[in-house]
Amino acid sequence: MERGLLWLPLLAVFFGLAWAGWNEYQKIEAYQRWAEEFEKAKYDIRAVLGQKGDSVTWGKPSRSGPIDLQTFSLQEVESIELWVGDRALELDNPPPRGAAILQFNLTNGESSVKIPFTESPLAAKWGQYLSKFTRRGT
Repeated sequence: MERGLLWLPLLAVFFGLAWAGWNEYQKIEAYQRWAEEFEKAKYDIRAVLGQKGDSVTWGKPSRSGPIDLQTFSLQEVESIELWVGDRALELDNPPPRGAAILQFNLTNGESSVKIPFTESPLAAKWGQYLSKFTRRGT
């Protein structure tokens, strides 16, 4: 009986991990269906991103598909910045690790779009790629 009670927490952890894995699988499947309409798309646990022409759509992944979707035109982008922690870094020199935010500063000067990434090198590559489609080509 005592040994059975010792295994009970391990069993709970196993079921928790199984549920988390199934949940993430459902998010990826929903993302794949959503991403079919885009020329280029990205998935990570913090955000999904899709680019078609000069239009970028991004949101948060969920099991039923991306939620809180926002779309903006790259023609409205004044500049693209890579933020790691509280520092703005160059797109061509990201740190090898760490979460990052790709910030798109819009031409109206008042607003910006911040897209989170789990890996700063991936964020920098996306920033460099998307800058080709901006009005300024920065």
